[in-house]
Amino acid sequence: MKKRVAILISGRGSNMTALIEAAEAKDYPAEIALVVSNRPDAAGLDRARSSGIPTAVVDHTLFGGDREAFERALDQELCQRRIDLVCLAGFMRLLTPWFVNRWSGRMLNIHPSLLPQFKGLHTHRRALEAGAKRHGATVHFVVPEMDAGPIVAQDSVAVHADDTEETLAARVLELEHHIYPRALRAVALERDSETWKAVSREDHAPPKS
Repeated sequence: MKKRVAILISGRGSNMTALIEAAEAKDYPAEIALVVSNRPDAAGLDRARSSGIPTAVVDHTLFGGDREAFERALDQELCQRRIDLVCLAGFMRLLTPWFVNRWSGRMLNIHPSLLPQFKGLHTHRRALEAGAKRHGATVHFVVPEMDAGPIVAQDSVAVHADDTEETLAARVLELEHHIYPRALRAVALERDSETWKAVSREDHAPPKS
């Protein structure tokens, strides 16, 4: 039986679109059962609806500063839809340990760097400033510590001498759209950690840089 996946977004959800398109394949082991946004005006909600995917809004502004109350409402939506796995795709909320631990081993995030390098924000700028020769993206399980969970998939592109933050970001985003569906496939098939390492190294040819 296919795993039921919820994608959490805050904006246009380009990685959400990549996951939706991958899940349209009959042999894909996961179905996108729900898209949830914390912002009612998120453009990705219309994209999900156009694909016939149920959507929900849990507006964080309605909960004031009570992050856990917001997350309990979010958790209720996920449980009502019998969700097995959660994918964060541009979800611009820091999650509390309560929520992260509740979905431990069942929640993925994609980060635009080769973790453990450049955790946090402004990864492309920092890669350029550091003189990195390669830069990329990482899919990892979410743990309470930011960008520190076990890596499921990772790949990179070369950093060009004339790269700007914008040109590098564009190539890395294209890379994200390739590795996130493959990482979700691996997790949905309940592969072990050794297989996830293989996904990082060999599951797809690196894009031309």
